[in-house]
Amino acid sequence: MIEDGATDQGSVTTVRRIGETIRRPVGEWTPAVHALLTHLETVGFTRAPRVLGVDGTEEVLSLVHGEPAFSPWPSILRSTTGISELGHWLRDYHDAVQDFRPPADARWQGQQDEWRPGMVIRHGDLGPWNSVWTGTRLAGFIDWDFAAPGHALDDLAQLAWYAVPLRPAEQQRRAAITGEHTLRNRLHALCTAYGAQPASVLDALDAVQSHEAERIERLGRQGHHPWAVFLARGDAAEMAAERSWLRSERAALLNGSGD
Repeated sequence: MIEDGATDQGSVTTVRRIGETIRRPVGEWTPAVHALLTHLETVGFTRAPRVLGVDGTEEVLSLVHGEPAFSPWPSILRSTTGISELGHWLRDYHDAVQDFRPPADARWQGQQDEWRPGMVIRHGDLGPWNSVWTGTRLAGFIDWDFAAPGHALDDLAQLAWYAVPLRPAEQQRRAAITGEHTLRNRLHALCTAYGAQPASVLDALDAVQSHEAERIERLGRQGHHPWAVFLARGDAAEMAAERSWLRSERAALLNGSGD
């Protein structure tokens, strides 16, 4: 957990902790994200930050207590219990957000689609690095700056991509997760906890990877932050390679699932 008074700089933004609050730079998307987080609080969804206001050029959010799951992952995230926790959290989040209607003037960072009935507001950055754990319990997800309209299954696909992880051997080793059998079991555990079919998730992930690579190329070449950073470090090419890997492993990942 970030210490009181300290700052934490990621690839996208810098945050700082003051007491029980987290301060982050505001953007044109901040009012929409605040409307989303306020809705979650109103409906009783507790595992997300609370909006406490805006102080000058910074938003003020409640501190989510716990430790983010950076590599190498904590043992709980490497277990079936941990991956199932993620699936249950996402199911609960989608249930909580299904009645949310974005403000008419809502603007979302890197938005690709206009909201329409049948969509949800996706978290948009569902990687282990944004999951916060207290022992064996998932305290919640932080960093909602990439929230935007989309389809619920795409959120689950992104979570499977990074948390199973459905990635080549090098990324598996970084997470201390290896082996075809392990990946298959983790994918199925995540899907069971959420309530989805693995084949549908893999189909959605193929499209998510394609769209994300295209967005990095398009916005990165236009110089938009943070996509210019993503493009410069080779994220679009890496996503294309991971998409090819996923297609080659599809049958093995679904083996024995009945899909």
